[in-house]
Amino acid sequence: MAAAVAAVGEAAAAAAKKRGASRSWILIDASGDERVLDADKYAIMHRVDINARDLRILDPLLSYPSTILGRERAIVLNLEHIKAIVTSEEVLLRDPSDENVIPVVEELRRRLAPSGASHLDGKDNLSGQHDGEGAEDDESPFEFRALEVTLEAICSFLDARTTELETDAYPALDELTSKISSRNLDRVRKLKSGMTRLTARVQKVRDELEQLLDDDDDMADLYLSRKLAGASSPISGSGGPNWFPASPTIGSKISRASRASAATMHGNENDVEELEMLLEAYFMQIDGTLNKLTTLREYIDDTEDYINIQLDNHRNQLIQLELFLSSGTVCLSLYSLVAGIFGMNIPYTWNDDHGYVFKWVVLVSGLFCAFMFVSIVAYARHKGLVGS
Repeated sequence: MAAAVAAVGEAAAAAAKKRGASRSWILIDASGDERVLDADKYAIMHRVDINARDLRILDPLLSYPSTILGRERAIVLNLEHIKAIVTSEEVLLRDPSDENVIPVVEELRRRLAPSGASHLDGKDNLSGQHDGEGAEDDESPFEFRALEVTLEAICSFLDARTTELETDAYPALDELTSKISSRNLDRVRKLKSGMTRLTARVQKVRDELEQLLDDDDDMADLYLSRKLAGASSPISGSGGPNWFPASPTIGSKISRASRASAATMHGNENDVEELEMLLEAYFMQIDGTLNKLTTLREYIDDTEDYINIQLDNHRNQLIQLELFLSSGTVCLSLYSLVAGIFGMNIPYTWNDDHGYVFKWVVLVSGLFCAFMFVSIVAYARHKGLVGS
């Protein structure tokens, strides 16, 4: 009894541990540091100030389409396996142990970490000696850099899946055109099902980006740093707003050019050009992936049409063969009728002493049946029922 109770307790503990692992998050802040959070949904909601319905979108047990939501203090991202919450200072990624999420975590840690060169040589960078990538990273708000990493990761992921599908699909389709078999048909069927599912996933990401690009208000909701800067301190005549008011270290690394652009953005709340350019770049990339899948679908449709034409041709050949066999059967039936008539066991006088007539009956009957068969075939060809 005690052993059974202990076993039940261990099973419950293992289940609880598994549930806790499913709730694990990894946090990456603006300095590139990361740590694992085993927090429940209430702690996450309180930390990033989002609603339960927003957090439900990131539940791996529930199936939600790809979504990018802008909230007052956070951006909720549900892009395939990437389920993240981005604030103006940190990124929370769900299920960090997932093999598809690990490269995203590494890329976020690399891209979000401040550049040592730009920190030490800030004056040189301001004087015109820019390190291209480091300067570009410093000039963008934290949430945009995090958003760029996630969009780049999901676009690359979907493009890689598309490339793998193309690598498997084109040889399979070519093999099917050369040999129609059950194995090849089943292989192409599975590839077509996978292509349909992948197309739906790519289409949803594309639609989400297109919806954002079509609505300036939705894009403006993604400017977390601008909203935070506007709420904390107004623009003064002597300086621009601080993109990172809660992170002095990161704020000190922003160049004068980025501060000037920040002032311009803060002065015009409807200015979403920076984010629009970012989304447009990845929209074009995901649209290219969708075009690849569309081309593959057209190739599959063309192959199906070719296969149907081949099957129709084979079916027509079978019909012609059936016509020839039916015609031959009719002619042989007439020959058998003659043989049956002369083979009846009925006494009659002219059957005696006329054995020499046997060869003439056989010869004439055979020639008549052959002539009849040739006539049927010639008539069928004249009417276009069989090929010439």
